[in-house]
Amino acid sequence: MQLTVSEFKKIYIATLKAISGRELEDTSALERYNALGDVLKDYIGQLLANTNKAYHDTGAKQVYYFSMEFLTGKFLPKNLTYLSIYDAVQEGLADLGISLEDLTEVEVDQGLGNGGLGRLAACFLDSMSSLSIPGHGCGIRYKNGLFEQRIIDGYQVEFPDRWLVNNNVWEYKRPNKAVEVHFNGYIETYYEEDKLKFKHLGYDAVRAVPYDTPILGYENNTVNTLRLWSAEEVEDVFDFDKFSRGNYLSAFEKKHSAEIITQILYPNDAYDEGKVLRLKQEYFFVSAGIQSIFSTYRKLNVPIEKFPDYVAIHINDTHPALAIPELMRILIDEEGLSWEDAWRITTSTISYTNHTILSEALEKWPYFMLNGLLPRIMMIIEEINKRFLEQLRLAYHYTDEQRLHDMAIIADGLVKMAHLAIVGSHSVNGVAKLHTEILKNQELKNFYQIYPSKFNNKTNGIMHRHWLLNANPGLTQLIEETIGDGFKKNPIVLRDLLKYREDAAFRESLFDIKLHNKEQLAKFIYEKQGIKVDPYSIFDMHAKRIHEYKRQHLNVLHIMYLYNQLKDNPNLDLPPRTFVFAGKSAPSYYVAKQIIKLINTVADVVNNDKSIRNKLKVVFLPNYGVSLASRMIPAADVSEQISTASKEASGTGNMKFMMNGAVTLATLDGANVEIKNEVGENNIVLFGLKVEEVYEYYRNGHYNAYEVYNSSPELKRVVDQLVNGFFPVSKEEFLPIADRLLRFNDEFFILKDFADYCDAQARIGQSYRDQASWLKMSLANIACSGVFSADYTIDKYASGIWGISRKPLDYKL
Repeated sequence: MQLTVSEFKKIYIATLKAISGRELEDTSALERYNALGDVLKDYIGQLLANTNKAYHDTGAKQVYYFSMEFLTGKFLPKNLTYLSIYDAVQEGLADLGISLEDLTEVEVDQGLGNGGLGRLAACFLDSMSSLSIPGHGCGIRYKNGLFEQRIIDGYQVEFPDRWLVNNNVWEYKRPNKAVEVHFNGYIETYYEEDKLKFKHLGYDAVRAVPYDTPILGYENNTVNTLRLWSAEEVEDVFDFDKFSRGNYLSAFEKKHSAEIITQILYPNDAYDEGKVLRLKQEYFFVSAGIQSIFSTYRKLNVPIEKFPDYVAIHINDTHPALAIPELMRILIDEEGLSWEDAWRITTSTISYTNHTILSEALEKWPYFMLNGLLPRIMMIIEEINKRFLEQLRLAYHYTDEQRLHDMAIIADGLVKMAHLAIVGSHSVNGVAKLHTEILKNQELKNFYQIYPSKFNNKTNGIMHRHWLLNANPGLTQLIEETIGDGFKKNPIVLRDLLKYREDAAFRESLFDIKLHNKEQLAKFIYEKQGIKVDPYSIFDMHAKRIHEYKRQHLNVLHIMYLYNQLKDNPNLDLPPRTFVFAGKSAPSYYVAKQIIKLINTVADVVNNDKSIRNKLKVVFLPNYGVSLASRMIPAADVSEQISTASKEASGTGNMKFMMNGAVTLATLDGANVEIKNEVGENNIVLFGLKVEEVYEYYRNGHYNAYEVYNSSPELKRVVDQLVNGFFPVSKEEFLPIADRLLRFNDEFFILKDFADYCDAQARIGQSYRDQASWLKMSLANIACSGVFSADYTIDKYASGIWGISRKPLDYKL
């Protein structure tokens, strides 16, 4: 869009006065931020209305991407960039004595996700809009997010993430689009005109109110929607009689019972109450979302039988798998279709992405819980299961009862949501080539054998416009000056940078940019934690959800090993290193929380030991999210991607670090395999067991953690230090970690991979000392990262799964 500096200032001042009732000099930073948001929303709103009208008028097929998480990050810098008015607004604000950077700091990350799942969903929405693909997100408007992570005495402590305390300037509340979602009650069956009918009675109703956030496309005037649902009481009134009699809490009981559904992401499911709340959340947004889709579809005035020609529904992992029986419910109970017609429409409409092979993450709900909370949905799932097993017996001639039991959707009192998602969809995709092969040949082999055409791979991708253009403006400018700006819309063009590997001046510029980013992060670390780190040291980053299979404790054991070496020989010639950790543990995951405590305990010891002469520093940055990642990733020299081979589905952090010039230290797991194939083995540092070796240990049971532990004095020393009083904590503090490594036989092969990991780290130290060689490795990673843009991934989803084409818009502001 076109906007001059003078035009902007005039509009901005008028808007600021209108929302605050004050002169500029008397306004707060929050008021100035909200005014800027309102100015942008006026333009974006016009584009949103035009986009929706174009979709309706052309009858465009649209995809609805259902996900429990959407980690969007900040909208202000993104929207300014995508509208092509960043410079004009920055200059106009500066004329008024306002810093755009300060206003950007006012905005908080939206508390709508935890990690890779949510960030991937947000990246996909961005790519849909930027590619002019009609696609929208559907999720939950969590009032208090996952949690705000604070570190107190080295421990993770969870606090509410009150991201909505100052409201959200970017969203539109749509109370006129609210729908009802029904829980509990019972089902009455009856016949009407010789057709079996179902009526849900005695239910508890909750009002689902949508909040729409516009998702702007990059310089193309397309605006799609992220629709988030908030739970309210249907009548939104309190019990006046109870209130009058002094029963103040019970007077609001029904209101609070409804609103609790959308209070936080992933309530603790260690107890039945938490499980019920999670199940409520999953059905709540699925039911509301599909009801909303039908409302839009009916306006097209086309037969219900053509539903899959106009609508695609994609479920991001198993959390939204109840979309399958919910769509069946609406088609049968409300649209009056036969089971067969409803099933054809459902399976033609819904597609499913599997994100994990970890059994703990493949959702299974107790039958009694689902039956009590969602009686009609459970009836439909039972019928799906019955017909599926009949198909296996009759069409595929399966007679092995154990195999039928293993494939059943309902078995052993549990409803298996991954099985439901596979049976009820037309496409099942993995998120990296290795992951998809594991699904087909190991974890979901039984299903692949009967549905080979359903299974396909769509390797994850990242939003290069954020992780490069926005997060690393210095690098972006250097690239643009060197190869032009074509990479902004076609990031595969980054490969042209390979021509400059032998250009010493270019490498020097690359070094200067990385050093500047490291200096900025060092300043941030000192301001937040009081820890001084050396920007010339190796910045080694391990930023991801804390989990045993992601093996943060392998990293820590190596740091302890380096520390022991320095204590034994203070004059050891070791390249200075700064190890930076970030990530949250699930509140109920005790061992993961102990790993956080271990990181911080090691940090306290290492950072305060003057005898090692600052050769090692350890930092844990709390409350990892998009904004913190945007500070860390451009400053990284080394990207830790060290999960146990076969456990990580894909990863996207690996791609973000790569795009910013970090060298990947990796096992051959997830998308690391594809990164290796892109950059070549000379530009990645590999170690550890291979997938086939891990599975062989699982099959033969020959792995013995004690043998590995006793065979290496260095390894034995660091493991013993966990429990022998070496650290200034109780000897029992880290016993759970030591027990997982030894007594429970090291499920994730920390000990087995330790020596190889230490060797890989030594190779990194040697390579880093040769600056020219290291910068060539860094450059190769940047140049080869474009293939991992989410734009290419979404293009493959659109053509290969959803059957959706691009709809470029001519409209201009």
